[in-house]
Amino acid sequence: MIVRAEEDGSLTLISQTDHSQMVGEFAAHWGNERYAQPHPYEPVVRAAIYHDYGWLSYETAPKLDPSTGRPANFTQAGPPLGSYRWIADWMNGIDRYSALLISMHRTGLWQRRYGVMGHPDGPNPRSLSPEIAAFIEASETWQRQERQAVDQAVLDVNYRLLQVWDLLGLYFCCAPPRADFIDPVPLDYATSGVRMTLTPAGPNRVAFDPYPFDLRPLRVQVRARRMAAPTYADDAQLRKAYFQAPYQLLEFELS
Repeated sequence: MIVRAEEDGSLTLISQTDHSQMVGEFAAHWGNERYAQPHPYEPVVRAAIYHDYGWLSYETAPKLDPSTGRPANFTQAGPPLGSYRWIADWMNGIDRYSALLISMHRTGLWQRRYGVMGHPDGPNPRSLSPEIAAFIEASETWQRQERQAVDQAVLDVNYRLLQVWDLLGLYFCCAPPRADFIDPVPLDYATSGVRMTLTPAGPNRVAFDPYPFDLRPLRVQVRARRMAAPTYADDAQLRKAYFQAPYQLLEFELS
């Protein structure tokens, strides 16, 4: 769950699955005269759309941060490890390539995205619990087996692209648009990548340089819930307010 504090004291909550759908929009429209379209297109875009669906179980019962009484942000609480196994197994029955990318994304998040991003590069590595370490070991053993059946150089670029799209999703979901950049961003499947800058260009409008999408401008949306109270007495009170909160669409124009 992504939790944003607004200037009026309210909270905006965006589920990881809604964030995931937005990331899929970036992937589906990626590619133009400057950037190569992802390939294989369908498995890569499918992985982007569903990469965070392991959070479904948590989203049925979001929790408070007990130290603040506020809804826990995604960096503070998450689903049980079994949920991450479930999403990889579920996707593996549909598309093995998509499942491989989703699994790599999950294990990479615990390991600074495997060092492929210069900026933003993620949190500093911290000691992992024995349960997470065992999960990573088992997942990476499966990944090594699956990698034997695919072009590994192409897969590595697709993993990097998924990190770029995920970071774009966090950029739009976690705070209002602000000046930032992502580096490196793959241009194609042969070169090392470039720095891509993001610059606010008006209300909910962001200019990209170099521009990576197939539509100019590209309009994207993400579903969110606005909650009036910043704090809650317990999980039950939070969940009632969350389930009752109406949805709204946050809309952005990318130019």
